[in-house]
Amino acid sequence: MDLPAADTRSRILDAAAALLRRHGPDKLTVLDVAKRLGMSHGNVYRHFPSKQALRAAVAEEWLSGVTAPLAAIAAGNAPPPARLREWLAALAAIKRRKVLEDPEMFAGFHRVASESPEVIAAHLAALVAQVARILAEGRGDGTLPAVTDPEADARAVLSATMRFHHPDLVAGSGEERAATEELARITALLLRGLGAAAAT
Repeated sequence: MDLPAADTRSRILDAAAALLRRHGPDKLTVLDVAKRLGMSHGNVYRHFPSKQALRAAVAEEWLSGVTAPLAAIAAGNAPPPARLREWLAALAAIKRRKVLEDPEMFAGFHRVASESPEVIAAHLAALVAQVARILAEGRGDGTLPAVTDPEADARAVLSATMRFHHPDLVAGSGEERAATEELARITALLLRGLGAAAAT
């Protein structure tokens, strides 16, 4: 019996990610994925009309591993200042883990993602939207009264903390404990600038 289309698509993406991890970006082609799954390349093309579409989907799924846990923090019930602190710390930890724990695998996924600027743009937009949600709620409940434009302020927060989460800068952010302490200090400064009380 044929698998539902969603299941077949998921199997294709899993196989593509496995190829990327094992052999690097050069083996991430429709033919290689089809061969790994024992299916015709035409079947892969039914779900992904081109090699680039397949590679973009792999990059999108990989980046969702960053945005999904952060979305849960952004939507949480903690006060907005605490949520912003937790969100920034989690983003830095996730990016540090991805960049440093398996640099060869990261390089492969990062290269594929870099080939799909629309995927990168959507990822960045999702991060901005999550921070903007926290800031808007802080403005609304009075815990972050200095927020003026949640989206613009969210972009400023991400710019101010960039070296702790930008893939090209994470490796140079220093030893983990020192980087964590510095990020916490910068976050405290940002929160004060956004009007949070010192005790939050």
